[in-house]
Amino acid sequence: MDFTVQKYEELLAALVSNDYQFQTFNEFLLKPTKRSVVLRHDVDLLPLNSLRFAEIQAQKGIRGVYYFRAVPESWDVSVIKRIEDLGHEIGYHYECLTTTKGNMEMAIKDFEKNLAELRKLAKVSTICMHGSPMSPYDSKDLWKHYDYKGYGIAGEPYFDVDFNQVFYLTDTGRRWDGDKLSVRDKVNVAYDQFFHSTDQIIHSLKLEQLPDQIMFTFHPQRWNDNFLKWAKELIAQNFKNIIKKYFFVK
Repeated sequence: MDFTVQKYEELLAALVSNDYQFQTFNEFLLKPTKRSVVLRHDVDLLPLNSLRFAEIQAQKGIRGVYYFRAVPESWDVSVIKRIEDLGHEIGYHYECLTTTKGNMEMAIKDFEKNLAELRKLAKVSTICMHGSPMSPYDSKDLWKHYDYKGYGIAGEPYFDVDFNQVFYLTDTGRRWDGDKLSVRDKVNVAYDQFFHSTDQIIHSLKLEQLPDQIMFTFHPQRWNDNFLKWAKELIAQNFKNIIKKYFFVK
């Protein structure tokens, strides 16, 4: 079975065995190591799943970055504080143009308010767009009119990473080759390596075939050891993939 917590731990073990250094996104922006991995986690739903990931990483001396949305199903104060206490980076998973229905002035005020509230709970140096696949608005467009670096933000992955140099792997669509089903979690890459399952990534790591710099994006709500929760997520995501394929993916 793929997309279990056990499989996630196997992936971490394979990365450790390959002598990758784990950096938060802010650390990577400041001084990337020659052989580094950024573990990005989009906390869209079920924040306790993200806390479980953070605890597993902390037990292994690994650090990652966790992006929280400003909605009740993501924004769990105790989880945010606990994940930062474990040594991880906290970031803001903004979706302001979606929540304000495309109104730029309202969107930047929404961004400012939510960023300020999150900074009351944790240090925030980076942000990352939430795709909102069912929305007609792309929140990255906010930065065509404003400058996030004016808010003390060091970077945003979709703008500040050269994905021709950094290999990008995302579990969008509950698969590692879901780019064709993704509405906005897409980047231009120079690499020609493609994977469908986590086992395929692990196998490639064992053969030492992956590039020196990698960014992973995980949605921890998709990863469950409990079979009923695992099956529920599988069915729900497959249904979403069909909807996105026929109505939203361009």
